[in-house]
Amino acid sequence: MDSVTWLRPQYKGREAELINLATAADLVSVTRSTVSNWAKRHPDFPKVALLTGIGKRPNKYVPRDEFLIWAQAQLAKKRGGRRPGPRRPAVALLSDQLAHHQRQIDRLSELEARQATALKRTQAALRKHQAELHQAHERLTAEITAIHTIERTTPPAKDMP
Repeated sequence: MDSVTWLRPQYKGREAELINLATAADLVSVTRSTVSNWAKRHPDFPKVALLTGIGKRPNKYVPRDEFLIWAQAQLAKKRGGRRPGPRRPAVALLSDQLAHHQRQIDRLSELEARQATALKRTQAALRKHQAELHQAHERLTAEITAIHTIERTTPPAKDMP
C-alpha cells in the first residue's frame, strides 16, 4: 500500500499540474542527479507538493510550471563557477595539482608496501599450514595402515569360559 503525503494541500485535486523529479529532469534535459542536487542546494527550488511511496526514498512531486520557470532561469545562468576575488595563476593551480598527485603517489606506494608485506606473511602462513596438513595426513594414513596390519596379523581372540 502506497503512502501519500500532501505538503502543499492546495494541489489536492490538481495532481495533473504536478511532476515527479525524474520527469522534471527529462523535461529540461538534465540528469536526475542534477535535479536532486538543485533541490538540495537551492533554497528557492520549487517546494515539494506531494510525497508518495513508503521508505527512505519517496517520490517527490513539484508543480510543473514552477519547476520549468525555475529550471530555465537556472540553466540560463552563466557557468564557470568563478568566485569573486583575484584569480589564482595557472602556475599555482598546476603546482597544487602536482603536489596533490605526489601526495597520492606517496600514500599509495606506502599502502602497496604494507600490503606486500602482509601478503608475504599470509603466503608464508599458508605454506606452513599446508605442510602441517600434509604431515598430519601422512601420520593419519600411517596410523590407519598400522591398525589394519595389526588386525590382519592378530588371530581372533577365543571366547573365554
